[in-house]
Amino acid sequence: MNDVIQNSLAEQPQPATFTLREQDEIGIITMDVPGERMNTLRDSFVDEINHLLTDIKTKKHLTGLVLCSGKPDSFIAGADVNMLAACTSAKQAEDLSSAGQAIFNQLGELELPLIAAIHGPCLGGGLELAMACHARVCSDDAKTRLGLPEVQLGLIPGSGGTQRLPALVGLTKALDMMLTGKQLRAKQALKAGLVDDMVPASILLDTAIALARSGKTQRQPKQNIKNWALAANPLGRKLVFDKALSTVNAKTRGNYPAPQQLLEVIKVGLEQGIKQGLAAEARAFGKLVMTPESAALRQLFFATTEMKKETHWQGAKPATLAHIGVLGGGLMGGGIAFVTATKAGLPVRIKDISHQGINHAMASAHGLLAAKVRKRHLRATEMQQQLGRITATLDYSGFARADMVIEAVFEDVDVKRSMVADIEAHCPAHTLFATNTSSLPIHQIAKGAARPEHILGLHYFSPVDKMPLAEIIPHAGTAPAAVASALKLARAQGKTPIVVTDSAGFYVNRILAPYLNEAARLLLEGEPIEVIDSALVDYGFPVGPMTLLDEVGIDVAAKISPILAQELGERFKAPDVFSKLLDDNRHGKKNQRGFYRYSDKNSRKKTKPVDDSLYALLNVKPQSQLPAQDLAERCVLLMLNEAAIALDEGVVTSARDGDVGAVFGIGFPPFAGGPFFYMHQLGIPAVIEKMQTYTRKYGERFTPCEPLLRLAEQGKSYY
Repeated sequence: MNDVIQNSLAEQPQPATFTLREQDEIGIITMDVPGERMNTLRDSFVDEINHLLTDIKTKKHLTGLVLCSGKPDSFIAGADVNMLAACTSAKQAEDLSSAGQAIFNQLGELELPLIAAIHGPCLGGGLELAMACHARVCSDDAKTRLGLPEVQLGLIPGSGGTQRLPALVGLTKALDMMLTGKQLRAKQALKAGLVDDMVPASILLDTAIALARSGKTQRQPKQNIKNWALAANPLGRKLVFDKALSTVNAKTRGNYPAPQQLLEVIKVGLEQGIKQGLAAEARAFGKLVMTPESAALRQLFFATTEMKKETHWQGAKPATLAHIGVLGGGLMGGGIAFVTATKAGLPVRIKDISHQGINHAMASAHGLLAAKVRKRHLRATEMQQQLGRITATLDYSGFARADMVIEAVFEDVDVKRSMVADIEAHCPAHTLFATNTSSLPIHQIAKGAARPEHILGLHYFSPVDKMPLAEIIPHAGTAPAAVASALKLARAQGKTPIVVTDSAGFYVNRILAPYLNEAARLLLEGEPIEVIDSALVDYGFPVGPMTLLDEVGIDVAAKISPILAQELGERFKAPDVFSKLLDDNRHGKKNQRGFYRYSDKNSRKKTKPVDDSLYALLNVKPQSQLPAQDLAERCVLLMLNEAAIALDEGVVTSARDGDVGAVFGIGFPPFAGGPFFYMHQLGIPAVIEKMQTYTRKYGERFTPCEPLLRLAEQGKSYY
């Protein structure tokens, strides 16, 4: 009986994604993917669109068409990236691209004027579809964003975007958008010429209908003498492409193939015409889909997308969080308050022991928002509204309404325990207590608490307004609902949170420590500071380990190292570098004394000069001896080994979370996908062989760990 019911349901026609209705001789095409929160384009829609176009051609009374979305807050978020996972060859991916191009070409060749009515995100394939229309109108809503972010997945636009965008906004603007994945707000899109009109959402459809009825859709692309000089003649184009290639090489260090392919494809279109440009686009798209870099970047995309859907923790629902408290108005506390008020949109109350701390937090928030107003990314009224959510006090007044309090005072377990006692005395019984410790065990902070089930770690990374990761650390007695609530808040603050166990260093600092320690050993061996940093940047990290130590604080690293060594063993013992630097009052950028010089005359330089006096302090004569690959791999292999141990011990719950934590927390090369995906792509036996080679060359610390050896023996991997 059940089989009969299931077969009957399977035979029922699926709801259409594209529907056509008429309004005063204007056909309104609505895209609404059934059962999905946002529209995405799929190859399965090709037949449906072809049938729709055939139907339209039979309706001779129609005088125009409008394309809109049936979703309340989005237009089309892009193509469904899952399609690419099914491709087993570059030819398959190329055919996907060619099919999309053919459909969009048909839309562009319609005799009836076709207007895209855009409200909400219009990205990737969604923007390519909109650009194939004869004109575009968008809402002035803050949700409306237009862009081609394919490069962030190691790809290029594959449905005509590389050819149509330069024709609409000019070569220079198009390169800026496609090489960075930058998204334009509605006003920016109008100014650039990407849309033809911008109106309130309430009259968006009526405006699009009026434009379709008028037939005035042949708007000339924005052009001026400078754009013509740069794009419309061979010499100007060469200057533009040479400059773009130089910028790409400087930023990617050759680790990302998509930007270079993008430049080549756009050049073909400009020099040989759109037909050849589209063919080049499809070929390049197909090749890029099969690259390991795109596979890694898409894996990260899928991982973060999955994580956003996980609203519960161990079956528990998050509590309602309406008011947040923050203890400490310093760099971290002020940053936490800022993202709570501006991203999560929640009222936040800061408590500090002095007016100085409060003033620092308020001034920091004002400065960050004022910069957005100057760039016209935010209205002055919106700035005042967001600042109004932040209030402060020197006592606990106002904390009686706090649903969660986040503590961000200095690293001292007794001080943090006193904060717990204060919150339990001044806040309701349901109030959750989250500590922003970077190293102290959460169970020690919770010791002696009246409500230990409400206590957990919520570790942000500095600067809070920019760094995307948050580590959530429950101790053994933390209630699952508290974890679910912290996950909910972190996501609302714009963070990608991972849950890690309550152990020394948690996850990110634990795998970072061996990496930094090895960089310090290289320095003691005589490798120059800038050479070490350059080797790791070439490898794909955003900054080198020495620069990172200066940014984070040499004193912070020195404080964490002994804790890790005590709890986890001798492999975490730091070389005798950090103590000597601290004795010389070198804390890094914060006090303008570190591996690099931060004097006023160097403050605006992108590349700071090395402080050469440091070599004498360490009794080192700098001389580059090792190949850059060895410098980088000595640091990275120790990080990979420790990540494998951490996962095996359950510090992170999955390879997926470990990869997200490493990429978003310390800048592990995104094109490699994270430590575990990187080892998976290299092959576990190859990783072990490399470690064994380094063991023979550089010492026992490179011995592959037992979890890796076990995986290889079983013929398994992380994915």
